[in-house]
Amino acid sequence: MSNANAPTSPPSAPIHSAGARLSVMMFLQYAVWGVWLPVMANYLGAPIDKGGLGFTGAQIGWILGLAGAIGAIAAPFIAGQVADRYLNAERALALLLLLGGVVKIILATQTSYMAWMGLSILYSVLYMPTLALTNSIAFANLDDPERKFPPVRALGTIGWIVASVAFPVIWMKTDVQLVGYWPFIDGSNIENSTALIADAVMVSGILSIGYAVYCALCLPKTPPKKDIAHPLAFAKAFNLFKRLDFTILTFAALLISMIHQCYFFRTGPYLENAIGFALADVAPVMAIGQVSEILVLAVLGLFIKRLGYKWVLILGTLSYVLRYGLFAYVLNSETPSQSVVQAAMALHGFNYGCFFAGAFLYVEKIAPKDISHSAQTVFGIIILGLGPVLAGFYNQYFDRFKDASDAQQYQQFWYTQSAIALVATLILLALFRSATTEDRTGG
Repeated sequence: MSNANAPTSPPSAPIHSAGARLSVMMFLQYAVWGVWLPVMANYLGAPIDKGGLGFTGAQIGWILGLAGAIGAIAAPFIAGQVADRYLNAERALALLLLLGGVVKIILATQTSYMAWMGLSILYSVLYMPTLALTNSIAFANLDDPERKFPPVRALGTIGWIVASVAFPVIWMKTDVQLVGYWPFIDGSNIENSTALIADAVMVSGILSIGYAVYCALCLPKTPPKKDIAHPLAFAKAFNLFKRLDFTILTFAALLISMIHQCYFFRTGPYLENAIGFALADVAPVMAIGQVSEILVLAVLGLFIKRLGYKWVLILGTLSYVLRYGLFAYVLNSETPSQSVVQAAMALHGFNYGCFFAGAFLYVEKIAPKDISHSAQTVFGIIILGLGPVLAGFYNQYFDRFKDASDAQQYQQFWYTQSAIALVATLILLALFRSATTEDRTGG
C-alpha cells in the first residue's frame, strides 16, 4: 500500500525544476514537427528533375491528410489506453519518439509514393499520441496547471518557429546534403535546392531520437493511471450531439479543419511558385503565423470575456475568409505583393487561437465534468481525424487546374477556401447559440 501512495507524496527538488524541464519538452515536441511540415509539400510536389519527388496534388493530400487522420484516431487508444496504462508517461513518450525517429530517418531516403504513404501513416500513429502525452505529463507535474501550463505550452510554438526558420535559413544555404550522400560536399551552388528538403525529414528523425533520450533521462516520473476507463468509454460523449450548439460547432469545425489542413498542402508551393519567395524563405514566412498565434493566445481569455464564445469563434472563421481571400486577391497583379501575403500570414493567430483554441475551450465549458476528457477526444477525432480525410478528397479537385498558370490555379484554390470559411461563418452566425452559464447537460 505504501508504494501505491508514493506518487502522491510531495516531491521536492524534481517538481521545483519541473517547469523548466517541461518547457524544454514542449520546445522539442513541436520542433520535431515544425522542421519538416511547412516545406514538405514543396518537396513532394516538385518535379524530379528539380530535386522533388513529382507527386500529384492528390497524392500529397493523401500523404499529409490521411496519415494525420489515422494518427489522430489512433492517438486516444495509444496515449490514453495503452501508454498511460502500462508505462510511465515519460517512458511511453520516449519509446514512441525513438520509434518515430527511426521511421523518419528511413522515410527521408524513400522516393516512391507507396513508401511515403505507408511510412507516413506509421509515423503519424507513433507521433500523434505524443501530443496528448506531453500535455498529460505537464498537467501531472505542474503544481498550478491553470496558471503555469500556458507559458510552458507557448515554448512549443516557439520550438516550431525556431525549427521551421533555422533549418531553411541555415541548412538550405549551405553546400552540404545529407540524404543520398552521407555527407557530400561539392563546389556547385545548390542553394535553395528542393532536394535539400529531404534533409528536413532526416533532421526531424535525428532530433526525435535525441528528444527521446531527453524524455527518458530528464522528465519527471509520471506513473500510469491504473484506473483509466475502458477504451470505448469516450463513446458516451456522443450524447453531446443532443445539444444544438455542440452539433453546429462541430459541423463548422469540420469545414474549418478541412481548409486548415489544405493550407499545409498548398501554401509552400504557392509561396514559391506563385508569389516568388525563395524556397529557403518559405518556412520563415509561414512562421509569421506562429508568432501571431502566441500573441493571440495571450489575450484569448480577454477576448472571450469581452466578446463571448460565439463572436470569438466567428472572429476566427472570418480571419480565414480574409486570409485566404488576400492570398487569392494578390494574384490579380502581375507582380503579387509579398508584403500583403506576409501580413495575411499574421492572421493565422486568429485562425488557430480564436477558432480552434476557442472551440476546445467551449467544449470544455459545456461538457459534463465526468465526460470532459471524452468530449475533447470525440471533438478531436472529428476535426483532426475526419477533417483531414475530407481534405484529401477535396484537395484532389484542384489537380484539374494543373495545366493553368500558377496564378490561375492558386487563385481558384484560395477563393474556394475563403468561400468555405464564409459558409462556416454564416452557419455560426445564424445557428450557433453560445451557452451563457455553466450549462453542462447532455452527458
